[in-house]
Amino acid sequence: MENARLHTQKLVTLAIFTALIIVLQLTANVAKIGPVSITLSLVPIVVGAALYGTGAGAYLGGVFGLVVLMCCISGMDLGGSVLWNSNPLVTALVCLGKGIAAGACAGGVYRALSKAGSSTAAALCAGVVCPVVNTGLFCLAMILFFHDTLTAWAGGTDIFYYIIFGLAGVNFLVELSVNLVLGPVIVRIIHARRPAAGTEAL
Repeated sequence: MENARLHTQKLVTLAIFTALIIVLQLTANVAKIGPVSITLSLVPIVVGAALYGTGAGAYLGGVFGLVVLMCCISGMDLGGSVLWNSNPLVTALVCLGKGIAAGACAGGVYRALSKAGSSTAAALCAGVVCPVVNTGLFCLAMILFFHDTLTAWAGGTDIFYYIIFGLAGVNFLVELSVNLVLGPVIVRIIHARRPAAGTEAL
């Protein structure tokens, strides 16, 4: 009976986080610096990954990636729309892949560090890893698969300089700052919602 209750609690919590990610990511399309949206939905991904493991993190990251992809396809994300029109398959793989990897890595880092020591440090590190992986994979994909588009966006500027200070630099710093500022909140949520020992992670 207790296992059924915990399983239901997990499903409800993940459903709430799913809704939050959708709303926050749609809102992010009006908060842009340059051609790339600022990702506001990484916090629920980090919390879900910390609470329920790498599988839950991958799932929530996949939800985030799917919403990003839908925005690219619909034209809500103008920069993403350019990438979709250039190479739909790669754009889909990048959107989904970076989100899934970011969530899974956040969950893995939290689990490893929380077993080794402080859950507070584990939560903060997971909050750092999530945007690092998300932004890092996006930038790598731009270099490898969208070099011509990247060069056009750079407008004659060195592309690596443009990536750091134009394409993703400010966006990444904002995303990282949000996660760090909300770090204590993340820790409190994790402690408040911590499932009982033995609850199976997704």
